[in-house]
Amino acid sequence: MSMTHRKAVGAMLLATLMWSIAGVVTRHLDAARSFEVTFWRALFSAVALAVLLAWMRGPAPLLQALRSGGRKLWVSGLCWMVMFTAYMLALTLTTVANVLVTLALGPLLTALIARIVLGHRLAFRTWVAIAVAGIGIAWMYSGELTGGDPRHLLGTAVALCVPIAAAVNWSVLQHNRGVGSTDMLPAVLIGAVLASFVTLPFALPLAASPHDLGLLSMLGVFQLAVPCLMAVAAARVLSAPEASLLSLLEVIFGVAWAWLGAGESPSVPVLGGGAMVLLALAGNEAVALRRSR
Repeated sequence: MSMTHRKAVGAMLLATLMWSIAGVVTRHLDAARSFEVTFWRALFSAVALAVLLAWMRGPAPLLQALRSGGRKLWVSGLCWMVMFTAYMLALTLTTVANVLVTLALGPLLTALIARIVLGHRLAFRTWVAIAVAGIGIAWMYSGELTGGDPRHLLGTAVALCVPIAAAVNWSVLQHNRGVGSTDMLPAVLIGAVLASFVTLPFALPLAASPHDLGLLSMLGVFQLAVPCLMAVAAARVLSAPEASLLSLLEVIFGVAWAWLGAGESPSVPVLGGGAMVLLALAGNEAVALRRSR
């Protein structure tokens, strides 16, 4: 379905807002913890994606895409699995602010991997942004490294797997463009299915209450499946700098939700270091967007 630029921006904003609710929702679970949270969210997302993709494409074309996708499709699916799993595990180990600011490193890690793997040249402004963001991250994690709760340090380390996997995934998608490209949308479904299978053994015995299952089903459908499809549709119209810049709003939205909805106030190092990361990323992407126009 065709989409105007204004509608694409609106779709990306809505997708970002929907992504940002994961932190505050997990703070209101009764009994589900750690791997079980990841399992139920991935399972509900897999079911929703299977239904939505079958409705959009038809069951036969979807199965054909899964069978003939090849290595790139499955590498992308593995990346989605890592993102789905590490994101929810990190939220159960540390604060929402720590997780979201760590995720904000995605655009810079993508640029670095694209430079190493695809040979893309990095502009001087990108190197400056990487340096500033590195200082911000060091400030953020200084409290954890000097006597802070080891659980928070573990959570931020797990969260770092998300932008790394996202950067690899984006490089795969970039390499896939052009004539004879593979349909990569089913990779999201592959990632959700793999995440549910991988986390199930660690989630047993299942202890989620009906209240938990209601919240986790909402996350699987409306925080993961639907916004991922919306973002893919918007990415066909928006440039990469535009999409990256808009996605940074997830950090602001998510921290605000956790602050207002769960009383989780971020620390001064997280606020200060996070602000440096966001300013570095926003400045880099804004200059790139202005030059592309």
